[in-house]
Amino acid sequence: MCCRTPTLACLAVCCLVAPVLGQEPAARFEVATLKLSPPPAAASISINLGTFQNGRFTFGNVTLNDAVLFAFDLPSKELLVGLDWSDTVRFDVEAVAARDTPPAQLRLMVRRLLEERLHLATRSEQRTLRHIALVVAKGGSKLKDATEPPMPTAQLRGRINHRRMPMRLLASLLSRFEQQLVVDRTGLEGFYEVQLEWAPDTALPLTDTAAPPPDRPSLFAAVQEQLGLRLEGRRAPLDVVVIQAASRVPEAN
Repeated sequence: MCCRTPTLACLAVCCLVAPVLGQEPAARFEVATLKLSPPPAAASISINLGTFQNGRFTFGNVTLNDAVLFAFDLPSKELLVGLDWSDTVRFDVEAVAARDTPPAQLRLMVRRLLEERLHLATRSEQRTLRHIALVVAKGGSKLKDATEPPMPTAQLRGRINHRRMPMRLLASLLSRFEQQLVVDRTGLEGFYEVQLEWAPDTALPLTDTAAPPPDRPSLFAAVQEQLGLRLEGRRAPLDVVVIQAASRVPEAN
């Protein structure tokens, strides 16, 4: 994912490739660099929240919190307890892995990279949190199985149009766009075509000419009408990742 502004109003999403059965890629990247991002040259910055294409993995201008969200497959920062600086200091990562590395293995490789270069130490604990569960509606899912290969596509707050998306990524995007914790509870494990348009609860920037008009349905109505899914409020224990320690400056590559 990448974004032109620090507020993450616009994301470009590239889904990771599907797992290849029977393969066990190396636990580390073949080659990897992790360094501090240079100071921004303008008011807005380009943020790449994790892209893997043709064996090349990249982060751009990500905070430690962003990187940990990716490494632990967390949909929202509400499931992460960071350090006092872990949402401000930014890093760039470029790494090489086998082109058919499964997503789960890739996340473990990112985690190991953070542990080796930033001395990341974490623990997991459960906390009772209010959240929104993404579930299948009573009438059944309206999603179509994805048939197209993954590719980066721009996503706007109020409009998600992606031809190959897992449900965990949909929950993550909704969490970011609506600033509410959305957790995938659909049980749908595949990749799907997702076309969703809704009227955000808060006003979009006036400069966003591509924003959907305000007469679109609410997010709750749109998810059910357009995707055959449902959003329901819950309060329940969830696993939370706590960052115990990390270095601001990475070790030499």
